[in-house]
Formats: sequence, C-alpha cells, structure tokens
Amino acid sequence: MTSSPVKVEYELTEAGRDVMQMVAPAGNVYQAGTLSGNPLAMTAGIETLKELQKPDVWKSLEARSAQLMEGVTAIAKKTGTAVTTQRVGTMFTSFFADHPITNWATAKVADTKKFGMFFQALLEAGVYIAPSQFEAGFISTAHTDSIVDTTLAVAERALQV
Repeated sequence: MTSSPVKVEYELTEAGRDVMQMVAPAGNVYQAGTLSGNPLAMTAGIETLKELQKPDVWKSLEARSAQLMEGVTAIAKKTGTAVTTQRVGTMFTSFFADHPITNWATAKVADTKKFGMFFQALLEAGVYIAPSQFEAGFISTAHTDSIVDTTLAVAERALQV
C-alpha cells in the first residue's frame, strides 16, 4: 500500500520572503540543523514559548537552576573537590577546576578525567547529564525540586569517591 503525498500550501509574507532571500542557496546565510524548519519541531518550539510565558514559570525554572548549581558548589566544597560552576538562567555547566572559566584557555585545562568519572557515577545512578564538561545542561519544567534533590544526593556520593 502506498500513500499519496500531502500537499501543503502556504504563503510567505513580504517580510518572510525577505528573510528567506538571505538564506542559502539564495543568500549568504547558511542555516541547517536536524529539525530545522520541521513542522513538528516548530510547533514544539512555539508551545514551549507559550508555556514559558505563563506566570512564574520562568521564575521557577531560574530558582531550580540556582538550587542545582548552588548545591553542586556546596557539595564540592564539602568534599574538597575543585569545581567551578557557571549558570545563566536555566543553562549551566560545571568544570572540575579551581579557577574561573572565562574562555577556551581556562576551560581546556579543567580536569576532564575527573569529569568523566563524575559523569559515569551519575549515569550509573540514573542521572543523565551532558557527557562533556564543555557542553551545557538545562533545567526544564519537567525537573521538580525532588529531581534536583535526588541529583544532588547522587552528585554528593559521586564526589566522595
């Protein structure tokens, strides 16, 4: 059984046409990505933006992100582990370093072996973080205070090793 292709008709606004003329192959801006322009991905993005506009959602996300990074910093201090945490809004990262991370030169000397051991310990306990300290993590509305507390408990066990 074969299915018929679905014909989608749409009309760009003048502003939309102007933007699309800047994108390759017509223009000099190259834009690509796994889900770029995918209607499902675009709908998910729009719905996410709607959710973030609800009262106190962003404030809650910001507080939960701060709770996580402040917790990691406190645990590192308690266990004598050199960790530098950085956070902007809901985006965060931790480097195993005893100095501020301000650029590639300061980031590349962080202890990636220690990060790898930390990552593996969290993974084995069911806590999933980015597999490289050169990537960022993000808090979402799915992350509850309970999940943050569990993550911090696992992180503390991981840093005591």
